[in-house]
This record gives sequence, structure tokens and C-alpha cells, in this order.
Amino acid sequence: MNTRFRDTSEQDKPLAPRSGLLRRWPLLAGIIILVAIVLLGGGRVRQMLSADAAVSAARLSLATVAVAPLTRDVAGEGRVVAAQSPTLYAPGAGTVTLTVQAGDPVKRDQVLARVDSPELTNRLAQERSNVDALRADLARAEVEARQQTAALQSAFENARIDQQIAVNDLARQTQAFEAGATARMQVERAQDALAKAKLALDQAQSLRGLKTDSLALDVQAKKSALARQQLMVADLERQVAELAVRSPVDGQVGQLFIADRTNVARDAKLLSVIDLSALEVQMQVAESFARELQPGMPGEISGNGQRWDGQVSSVSPEVVNGEVAARLRFAGKQPEQLRQNQRLSVRVLLDRRDKVLGVARGSFVDEGGGSYAYVVRGSYAEKVAVKLGARSLERVEVVSGLQAGDRVVISGSDNFKGADRVLIAD
Repeated sequence: MNTRFRDTSEQDKPLAPRSGLLRRWPLLAGIIILVAIVLLGGGRVRQMLSADAAVSAARLSLATVAVAPLTRDVAGEGRVVAAQSPTLYAPGAGTVTLTVQAGDPVKRDQVLARVDSPELTNRLAQERSNVDALRADLARAEVEARQQTAALQSAFENARIDQQIAVNDLARQTQAFEAGATARMQVERAQDALAKAKLALDQAQSLRGLKTDSLALDVQAKKSALARQQLMVADLERQVAELAVRSPVDGQVGQLFIADRTNVARDAKLLSVIDLSALEVQMQVAESFARELQPGMPGEISGNGQRWDGQVSSVSPEVVNGEVAARLRFAGKQPEQLRQNQRLSVRVLLDRRDKVLGVARGSFVDEGGGSYAYVVRGSYAEKVAVKLGARSLERVEVVSGLQAGDRVVISGSDNFKGADRVLIAD
């Protein structure tokens, strides 16, 4: 028995070396295949080699640059609101008694609530009493003025009579002196009496005028005080009358902010009234479009399978969450089937031009800030610098960089990765 370990020496056999042609066969086969591809589809291969990238045409959307009308508008959803929806407040502090419920139809000047204000009612009674007292003071002042005027007139008349008596006495004394029947001293006394009488008359006349003016001023002051008090009473009467809160419009009670028999402070919110005879549609507009919105712009309102002409009535000056509230009113007769807070479609025309060089709007407008576009020329899409102008929901104006008839990739150009030249594969 052979106990030696067997090895592989008897199995290993040297192989004859392969010829050089066989070793190069894979390389030659590759060269032959490449030559065949170039010969059979050389044009296509050259196109692929001359482009930065290749994208399937199925992934792209194309549009042709053309001269056509450009309509700029803003569209969105709006809701029906009342053009007039006043909120009523408490005219004074007190207990409120409601006479209507939410949803009740109301007429203009109908009493909706009453405020019981004892403080205001008592104050009115006090001021009315003051009016009566001032009226009595005025009457008393007028009577006193007439009495004093009569007394002053009497004093003036007495002074005038005394002067006349002094004139007559001087005339008699003068005649007697000339006749030698009296002494010159009597004539001089008569002259002194006349001078004294004239002075008394002048004083009486002056005093009568001054006192009359003083009495007139006193009476006028009393009248002014009475008039001022009457105005105060009239204002209080107005405030008391306003304690009956009335509807300012024909409409419907909207919301009640308080419960019945609630004690409220002055200017507290009580309820709202909705005027359903004048409805408007309110929509939220992006801040960028809101800058161009102006009252009076034409619009279109649609809903329930119908369309109505509209007109912008107001634009809010306040921006909330990047949006601005705008309202449209119906240009013609208001539809009868509309309801508060009903949703409608709204469209506002911002601008319309008949002949504008433009192209259909697509994602390319937002890519790169709209500074370039890809123009299709043959089998290639070439990157071209452009300048865009006005934009609508459907079209965008081309200011420069493109010509009428150019075919532009309006969407899908993000697949180009910013390449300058891209092959469009079938």
C-alpha cells in the first residue's frame, strides 16, 4: 500500500500560448460595433454628441410665440355680503330690552331695542325744572326792567317840566325888572334856577339811557341762560329718544351680541342689521394684484349656472396675510336668488390690449425669474435670454428675445438642468 500523499503534479499540463489575434478579439469586436453604429445612425449619434443633454419630447409642453390679444385679469372665489350691515350700539348705560330676535325682518325706523336709563331720565327732569326756573327769572327781569324804565321816564319828564318852569319864571322876572317892579337880584335867582333845571334834565336823560341799556343787558343775559338751558334739555331729550334703538335700514336682524334684559355700558354692541336689498361680492386678492385694482373696474360674477356683470366698488387699504379684500357690486339689477355668504366665482379685468407679442403662460415664467426661455430649433432646444412683460392667467407678454413663430418650451424645461443646448428625443 502506498502511503505517500498524492499531489497535482500529474494533472498540471502546460498549455500552448494563444495567438495575438485571439487576445485582441474583444477590442476588435467593440471597434466593429461602434463603426457599425456610426455608419447606420451616424446623424443621430452626432446630434447626441453635440448636445449637453437629451430629454424626451413627451415630457415637454410647447407653445408658439404669436401676436394676439392679451387680457390681464384676476380671478378667485368670493362670498356674498351685504353692502350695508350696520352694527347698533347702546346710546347710554342701562338695562336693554330686546324687541326682536335674530333673523327677524325689520323696517327702517322700527324699534329693535330699548335702553332703560334712570340716570339719564332723572337728569332730563332736573334740567327741565331748571328751564322753568330760568323762564321765571326772565319774566321777573322783564317786569323789573319795565318798572325801572317807567320810573326813569317819569324822572326825565319831571326834570323837563322843572326846566320849563324855570324858563317861564326867568321870563316873568325879566319883564318885571324891565318895568321896575322887581330887583335885579330876582332875575339872577331865576337864571340860576334855570341853569340848575337844565343840569337836572341832562342828568335825568343820561341816567335814563344808561339804566335802559343796563336793564336790556340783564334781560338779554336771562334770555341767553334760558336758551342755553333749553338746548341742554333738547340734547337730553334727543338722548332719551335714542334709548329706543331703531333700525337704520330695511333688512333683517343679523346677530344679537347681548341677551335680553342685560345691563350694559354706554356704546356697548347690541345687534347688527343686514340690508339684503343691496348685496356685494367680497373676494380676497393677492397683494401684487391689489396694487392695480381701482374702484370702477369692470368685473364678472358667476354662479348657479349664470353670469352677471360687476364693478369694483371698494378695495381695502389693509393687507392681511398677503391678501387684500375687494368688493364688487352688480352692474345691473341685483339677482333675487342670492343669499348671504353664498360662494360665487369672481373675475376682475385689469387690462386688455389687442395686439401683443406673447406666448402661452407656463412654468418657464417662474424659472430663473423669467429671464430666459428654451426655443425649439429643429431637434434642439436652445437657451435664449428673454424679457417678459405683462402677465395674465393664460398668456405672458414678450418684450424682447423672441419673435413671432418661435416655438418655446413653456413647461418641463426643469428637466434641462439649465443646459444651453438640449436634444429633444422622440
